[in-house]
Amino acid sequence: MAHPVRTEADLPDEAPHILVVDDDRRLRELLARYLAEQGFRVTAAASAEEARARAQALVFDAMVLDVMMPGENGFDYARSVRETSKVPILMLTARSNPNDRVMGLEIGADDYLPKPFDPRELTLRLNNIINRGPVRPRDADAAPVAFGPFVFRPDRGELRRDGETLRITEREREILSILAQAAGAAVEREHLAGVGGAAAERAIDVQMNRLRRKIEVDPANPSFLQTVRGVGYRLVID
Repeated sequence: MAHPVRTEADLPDEAPHILVVDDDRRLRELLARYLAEQGFRVTAAASAEEARARAQALVFDAMVLDVMMPGENGFDYARSVRETSKVPILMLTARSNPNDRVMGLEIGADDYLPKPFDPRELTLRLNNIINRGPVRPRDADAAPVAFGPFVFRPDRGELRRDGETLRITEREREILSILAQAAGAAVEREHLAGVGGAAAERAIDVQMNRLRRKIEVDPANPSFLQTVRGVGYRLVID
């Protein structure tokens, strides 16, 4: 017996709301239908301009953003989103161009997924970035962590340098929270990567390099965010 198709009307009020931005109408419709069946509310947009209009009226829990769109492309739109919002962004990129994936992470995207992709993997990655956040129950009573001129507050997901708050992404907050919780011990790359296997581990390296550029005087020779060969990374705390 076939199961009834789940629609938005069947979803609870607390269901995550996703903005899907892609100029391919067929893909938009397929994603909207599939994600609704997986328990997400979905709003679709065919362009960055349309997405911007949707975002003015609605609050989203995450965004699925295609790179190759006519007019304002996905990179430009993601860059503009990051000027005012920390909404998790998952970028859809062409498998033939790995530079797209690196550029998206550099801009501030939280994850990427190459086309063509398995819808089940899309669901896993969306749940992963939505569940990341600057404040987690285990961080609520965590003490501030100091390293050099920096202080990281796990309870607030806040990084300060000499009293000034630095702008970091949700993914960077999670990385710092995990490293701070380790209290100077090495953390395996697999643990930092979370869902996504080898691709996510490669993404961790990109994200760590981006975070080093915000923290280190010489990112090529880091004093605080150090690589532990064969293991992962550690945060050198005071």
